[in-house]
Amino acid sequence: MAGQFVDRPLSWLVRRVLDRAARGRYLLGITGPPGAGKSALSIALRDAINTEAGGAVAEIAPMDGFHLSNDVLRAAGSSARKGEPDTFDVDGYVSELRRLRTTPVGEPVPWPTFDRSIDAPVPGGVVFDRQSIVLTEGNYLLLDDFGTRRWSAVRPLLDECWYLDAARDVIANRLLDRHIRGGRTPAAAHDKVHHSDLRNADLVATTRERADLLLRWHAGGYAVAGPPRASAVDPSIS
Repeated sequence: MAGQFVDRPLSWLVRRVLDRAARGRYLLGITGPPGAGKSALSIALRDAINTEAGGAVAEIAPMDGFHLSNDVLRAAGSSARKGEPDTFDVDGYVSELRRLRTTPVGEPVPWPTFDRSIDAPVPGGVVFDRQSIVLTEGNYLLLDDFGTRRWSAVRPLLDECWYLDAARDVIANRLLDRHIRGGRTPAAAHDKVHHSDLRNADLVATTRERADLLLRWHAGGYAVAGPPRASAVDPSIS
């Protein structure tokens, strides 16, 4: 994705979303490597949009709500790989994104969230009803799985998708802190970061060029690159 980075305040991103949101629901994807700050950006963006709009028009639909359960991962011997692409209920995530697109605003759509304190999804952690702007954030929104129509089925359901980047050492340090706060020993946290998380980050980095905007946190705002693209949303599901 060509384009020079330009410093932008959060208000610029808010206005971009509000200018593009139309009738019905507007789905914005926020992707990037683990530890880049996607959740923090999503929360700040949601709150600023709602303040600017004067009401609760935006809410977050996290991809992490579709982690496979710990019991399922243990049975498959995949607990150590939790967070990798095949440790999510991809079909469930795609199905619920489609449901958000096709359900009229005002009708309730429950969405699972993820509770880091118990390391597990929470069914119906948030319920969409009157919110017309959906911010869905996760690592693999732009992943192309070459024809299986699993992860690659996500992008056509989004009106736009932004990529939030961060330096590799920043990501590693943030993830180490996250895992230690979550109860891992420093040694176990180091293994998780260097044998799984950073490998995921390298995979996610291959999707950067598919984003509509590339963002990096900078000086209290964001450095933004990349011209707006035509919407890639599939007209058959709009």
